[in-house]
Amino acid sequence: MSSHPQPDRASDARLQAIKTWLSSLASPSLQVESIRPASADASFRRYFRVDGSNGSSYIVMDAPPPQEDVRPFLHVAKLFGETGVSVPAIMAEDIDNGFLLLSDLGNTTYLQQLAPDTAHKLYMDAIDTLLLLQTQSRPDALPEYDRAMLLREMNLFPEWYIGKHLGLTLNEKQQATLNSMFDLLLANNLAQPQVYVHRDYHSRNLMVLSQGNPGILDFQDAVFGPITYDLASLLRDAYIQWDEELVLDWVIRYWERARRAGLPVDPDIDHFYRDFEFMGLQRHLKVLGIFARLYHRDGKDGYLKDLPLVMEYTRKVVYRYKELAPLSRLLDELENKAPAVGYTF
Repeated sequence: MSSHPQPDRASDARLQAIKTWLSSLASPSLQVESIRPASADASFRRYFRVDGSNGSSYIVMDAPPPQEDVRPFLHVAKLFGETGVSVPAIMAEDIDNGFLLLSDLGNTTYLQQLAPDTAHKLYMDAIDTLLLLQTQSRPDALPEYDRAMLLREMNLFPEWYIGKHLGLTLNEKQQATLNSMFDLLLANNLAQPQVYVHRDYHSRNLMVLSQGNPGILDFQDAVFGPITYDLASLLRDAYIQWDEELVLDWVIRYWERARRAGLPVDPDIDHFYRDFEFMGLQRHLKVLGIFARLYHRDGKDGYLKDLPLVMEYTRKVVYRYKELAPLSRLLDELENKAPAVGYTF
């Protein structure tokens, strides 16, 4: 992938192409000139909102080839839609050009609505939806979240966070420590029961709906993988933090419901919570690398402010488990060597 966002000229040409495509559609009937930005993505995808003639609105996904491919989105939309969860309906598609017209799930994200008085209801809706998805998982429908992929994600941490962001190079002993910690996490992650995994099931991708809450977005990278992954994305969210007691309560409620639904979660809640924490740690290390890469490679500095929370999650987990103590010590060493300025810990 190119390290630079596309120039405005190319974007404008694509916007013109989108308008031409929308004008050519027999249905739904659209007011093409009403098109306006809806949101941008951490990738090359962009989203627009366009009004329909009947007062409704639609979302246009602009996923420019060759950087983006809409086919995984179409596949997962169908797969998830069949389970009964709320995903956008596909109204029209131009696969070759990377254009999709989708039903509009509104513009109120969980992140905008979450507050102490709303959180419990919103999270229970999200947990029930997650269970609906997981109970209908089939092993052959999505790519496998295998060891190679999990490890590739964690390696973003030494490459982009330690190397580029902190400007440090691990010595042989430190690298060996990190590798052994990765092996420990991978052994746990891969031993967990496998289900459909959204991979970004958090407050920015969940939309507040009056019916069928939540609406789910940004699911094109879904895989078949560890059962605690989406729960960790949801409750150890990079964009919003909750007290440990609340998180534990929500995890227990998920676990109780999952057992009732016949999902093969660990029958011991302490073991299940450890699975949740180890899975979360794999994700935190990946996210530290991704946020650093978005800044250093892609020039997107909006994620830097979220790094401290992700590091706080990381720290809390490695402190809690004695087998993770080597990683805790490594983080201390890096913190002591990192430049005092900048966006470190």
